[in-house]
Amino acid sequence: MSALPILQCAVAAAGAWWVATEIIGHPTPFFAPIAAVVSLGLSLGARLRRSVELVAGVTIGIGVGDLLIAVIGTGTWQIALVVGLAMSAAVLLNSGPIFSMQAASSAVLVATLLPPGDSAGVDRMVDALTGGLVGIAVVALIPTHPVGRARKQAANILGTAAEVMRLVADGLVSNDDKPLEEALRKARATQDSIDSLRTQILGGREISRISPLYWNTRGRLDRLAAAADPLDNALRNIRVLARRSLTLVRDDEILNPRLVDQVDKLAHALETLKQMAVADPGQQPDQAEAARVLRSVASGLKPELVHNAGLSATVVFAQVRSVTVDLLQVAGLKRISAIATLPPTVENPAYPPEPWPSDHA
Repeated sequence: MSALPILQCAVAAAGAWWVATEIIGHPTPFFAPIAAVVSLGLSLGARLRRSVELVAGVTIGIGVGDLLIAVIGTGTWQIALVVGLAMSAAVLLNSGPIFSMQAASSAVLVATLLPPGDSAGVDRMVDALTGGLVGIAVVALIPTHPVGRARKQAANILGTAAEVMRLVADGLVSNDDKPLEEALRKARATQDSIDSLRTQILGGREISRISPLYWNTRGRLDRLAAAADPLDNALRNIRVLARRSLTLVRDDEILNPRLVDQVDKLAHALETLKQMAVADPGQQPDQAEAARVLRSVASGLKPELVHNAGLSATVVFAQVRSVTVDLLQVAGLKRISAIATLPPTVENPAYPPEPWPSDHA
């Protein structure tokens, strides 16, 4: 864990306690710092909604606990009953796991450590609400950079893609399946990184909405969000490209060396995209420079590269074209404009071949 999340939790816990004791006047606002810390511990992109669930869960748990424990007392079966009823109420409200767990834990606290009283239940609900609101306020006032993590994650993905393409080129040049096996292994391991990128983008958008310090980052987040799907598609097509290249080598199929050169050029273009992802506004390479490099790759993907070629070589060619189209979209082009950069094919002068099915690549 980095220093900033630790600082956020410390400030939120202290702030929630201070607000609950000094402003609201509760002598022991147990739930205020707990709610603040738990709300900050929630995943990026979910804090606002999950904080509401947190407060609602505490409210349900305290309400059920106060009502029942005041009548039936405390004990083993009483704990089982209040937890079951509190979680059942949460489930009936179609809530998430945080709602249910907070309802259960709050009911347990009321049934064991915090006996109910006339105003105790209401006070605890107010404390939970206070903690959740203070946690959100801390995110707004001491935020993580909403774009930084997403940019770094995108750069890591593009760096891995570049490495995969270099391994593919090496395997094709040397007619060796070992680099291709490694390329396929690396390519198949990228989906978690793509999912993490989407989470970082959601978290960044949340911060840009609630923190005035970063309202000006919304445009950059929109561009990152627009690139997420094409980047995901590019990685899926790269997996197919690696798998078909492995088949090509194992079948001793002949491949035009100029097509291998295009694979290598695409690896270099991915490095440019990686540098673009971490470049600050106004720095190079920007989207225009990355698109220029990719257009250079696209212009060389002519159908003559697979004239009289076998099935695997044709699929490799089609996948390189498809990946190029995906990456041009990552660089900011619309799909129709990205397709237009490719030389026409004999089968369809206007469009490149459709990507090979990649669900099980």
